[in-house]
Amino acid sequence: MSDGVRMEMRGAVGLVTLDRPKALNALNLEMCRALLPQLESWAADPAVKAVVIRGAGGRAFCAGGDVRAVAASLSEPPPPGQERLSREFFRAEYALNHRIHHLGKPYVSLVDGICMGGGLGLSIHGAYRVVTEKLVLAMPETALGLFPDVGGGWFLPRFPGESGTYLGLTGARCSAADAMWLGYGTHHVESVRVDALLEALVGAEWGTGAASAVVEEVLARFHADAGTSALATQHASMDRCFAAERVEDIQQALEVEGTPWAQETWATLLRMCPLSLKVSLRQLRMGRGRSYDEMVGIEYRLSQALTAREDFREGIRAVLVDKDGKARWRPGTLGDVKDADVEACFAPRPGDELVLSPPK
Repeated sequence: MSDGVRMEMRGAVGLVTLDRPKALNALNLEMCRALLPQLESWAADPAVKAVVIRGAGGRAFCAGGDVRAVAASLSEPPPPGQERLSREFFRAEYALNHRIHHLGKPYVSLVDGICMGGGLGLSIHGAYRVVTEKLVLAMPETALGLFPDVGGGWFLPRFPGESGTYLGLTGARCSAADAMWLGYGTHHVESVRVDALLEALVGAEWGTGAASAVVEEVLARFHADAGTSALATQHASMDRCFAAERVEDIQQALEVEGTPWAQETWATLLRMCPLSLKVSLRQLRMGRGRSYDEMVGIEYRLSQALTAREDFREGIRAVLVDKDGKARWRPGTLGDVKDADVEACFAPRPGDELVLSPPK
């Protein structure tokens, strides 16, 4: 047990409940440190057939990593003998995501409500993601002076066409129907039936066969159609406009497209951190041909480079503290971002490297 997260066994199911409802279950360092050894233990225990993770409070699964605390910690040096929170948090979060990715057992995320940023890291690396009609899904990092991390460089390029590029750059919000079309959601279940689904998993007859077959049979019984995806209706436009290798060319393509969707999207990009947009696009293009394990190290390096910049603190101020939505970025425009600035974010730096090997 830990402040912010509850972990328990229910029958053959290891159950994780993210329990910071007032913070929309945002993931902090203590939660990461509590979860990782528990997952290690459950992975090694033959009595544990599956792991289920959910959020408490009814409003959110997980609204993301607690980047507000990371930003606040940058105003003064760490205590003697301790590392910066920006280093400790991202290292712990990425190690946790990595363990989920390589868990080797059915991992079921009950995504009921808000799921953003780090919430995707806690869910998308598992095999099953149950979404409800209350889902609000997004990767909003470019508005914070960051980039779509927690494996975003790996999973966003694997969404249909250029939809992942669109979502990673704009931070656009998705519904349950959108999530199913993207492939993020594996099953859609009405919110009022989620507790019954959990009880069905706990009470399942596991026998000696494959645990995944048992999980899939239970999930199939609760699955319901999520309806038509609004995001899918813009599929062709996204593919046309977001296929470019430069953010400036994406903006130009949106101007040529000229539809209300394109105009709104163009205006959204203008509000995002210019350096973050360029770094993120390069990250997403790199991720097309790299494995998740390869992208983890790259993303950790980026996390350290971007949190060290003033843009990160300014983005947190504008979105999460003052909430005025009027960030003053430096540099202020895409044209002012030098290629060398982008390259520097990807460059190796002593102490800012992370290598995670797949668990044995």
